[in-house]
Amino acid sequence: MAKKPSRQFVCRNCGTAYPKWVGQCEACGEWNTLEEETVEPLAASTASGAAKGRRIKLEGLDGIAKPPPRIETTIAEFDRVLGGGLVPASVVLVGGDPGIGKSTLLLQAACRLAGNGERVLYISGEEAVDQIRLRALRLGVGTTKLDLAASINVADIVSTLEAETDVKAVIIDSIQTMWLETVASAPGTVSQVRACAFELIRLAKRRGFSLILVGHVTKEGALAGPRVLEHMVDAVMYFEGDRGHQFRILRAAKNRFGATDEIGVFAMTDRGLEEVSNPSALFLAERRGNIAGSAVFAGLEGTRPVLLEVQALLSPKSGDGAPRRAVVGWDTGRLSMLLAVLETRCGLKLSGMDVYLNFAGGLKVVEPAADLAVAAALISAASGVPTSSGEVYFGEVGLSGEVRQVAQADARLKEAAKLGFDQATLPRRVARGSVRNKPPEGLALRELGHLSDLISADMDAE
Repeated sequence: MAKKPSRQFVCRNCGTAYPKWVGQCEACGEWNTLEEETVEPLAASTASGAAKGRRIKLEGLDGIAKPPPRIETTIAEFDRVLGGGLVPASVVLVGGDPGIGKSTLLLQAACRLAGNGERVLYISGEEAVDQIRLRALRLGVGTTKLDLAASINVADIVSTLEAETDVKAVIIDSIQTMWLETVASAPGTVSQVRACAFELIRLAKRRGFSLILVGHVTKEGALAGPRVLEHMVDAVMYFEGDRGHQFRILRAAKNRFGATDEIGVFAMTDRGLEEVSNPSALFLAERRGNIAGSAVFAGLEGTRPVLLEVQALLSPKSGDGAPRRAVVGWDTGRLSMLLAVLETRCGLKLSGMDVYLNFAGGLKVVEPAADLAVAAALISAASGVPTSSGEVYFGEVGLSGEVRQVAQADARLKEAAKLGFDQATLPRRVARGSVRNKPPEGLALRELGHLSDLISADMDAE
């Protein structure tokens, strides 16, 4: 007799299966992430091991490996994050908050590719074809020869792609809406997302077209669905941005064909997303000089140097509770550590103050090189003395107050000099070659070995 389908519970975060429901996944530690799914029994031939595989070919490590060919979208910021363009037979997963502009960006990229003579298919599971046409008219690309379809049935999509031989790129919006008849669960569940993605990825690898999947995100900002989905694709990108700002950031979290943590900067307009070739100038456009509590950070996003304004505000503690620490665009734990260093190692009394910190522009900064710029803003806010409007800061701060070296100092200094800054505060050179031999013309350097040197210099300036 044929075995009946059984039930199991699968963690949507890590994919671990359990025979019964539990509140916490033992593998990843997440709570309430288990979803029920049906397990189909194996065929008799497979279960008995009668079907044997064939021997695979083994090759040596040495050989000639050519760079993968690229299909440029001609959207420079998008191509930068991809590593130079789409790679044939590659799979890209793009995630982001609802309404942030994922569909807009990919429709613009699809129209650019189609305008360059490439055959592109845009398949939507969330919108009707007429809705996509209306968006294309609003973006000014309504006359582009782009093939559209609205379907959630993966079997139909696979049959269509099998019949089309000249397709170069396929966009699926979104993978959480796709559905397979052979999987007994609703669209968006762990089993459906995993099975649908597997079918589409296998077809893309076999037929050689580039596949772009749009993915939903959770309220924590992570990609929804099974975590194995991120391992199945070649590149994972997050489309970020604050709805209160016009800036949108496309960030690569994983890329088998390019650099990770690379970013592309866009501005949302009534005509869609526009590229920002010089994000530093855009982020600093509204900066006002001679304001206490403000400093300019010479950061690095991927391979691109970016200058950002960091703002700090100190106010007397309100109420009897602990002082407040409000941070936008930076790590709260990093701020607490820096405040402790300033108070313990440098004698700056901040324990009775509420601290508010903001990186203007909506960009989230993760590199430790921002420590020195944040410290300069805090010191300026505490003393009431503005930092120099022509000065930039970068450097990591240790627990003893020492200022440590960071990567790519040359690129940061060149970007500062290009935007007209005349002074840079950075870590003191401790090893030959760790910092550039000659700074850019017109840029004076102030090298620090300890955070107390920054306080002393600011007090002398006062």
